[in-house]
Amino acid sequence: MRFFLKKADRILKRSEFVGLFSSTHRKVYTDLFIALVVPSRLERSRLGITVSRKVGGAVQRNRIKRLARECFRLNRHLLKAHWDINLIARKDASGQPNAVILQALKDLFEALSRQFEI
Repeated sequence: MRFFLKKADRILKRSEFVGLFSSTHRKVYTDLFIALVVPSRLERSRLGITVSRKVGGAVQRNRIKRLARECFRLNRHLLKAHWDINLIARKDASGQPNAVILQALKDLFEALSRQFEI
């Protein structure tokens, strides 16, 4: 299995993020992240990441986004169906080491696979 992340695997446009917020979505909460989940209209799961300035400076925000993309790239095979996922980072995510963030994201994707098996 190839573990690469194409640009088409990411939610990048503002209109797509607004569509996620306005549509009927499910939420999954963890200590460090909130995930908004909507069934995808495409033949792939896609990831959008939202990290506000309240979380930290630019370096910390970009680190969280980089780790989230990497974790999605390695663990999206756990998702049984195709989903559009918007990860929202909480303030507590900024001070955590990389290993804690990666473990929290892996737990989140496993919870998504258990809760939304279709």
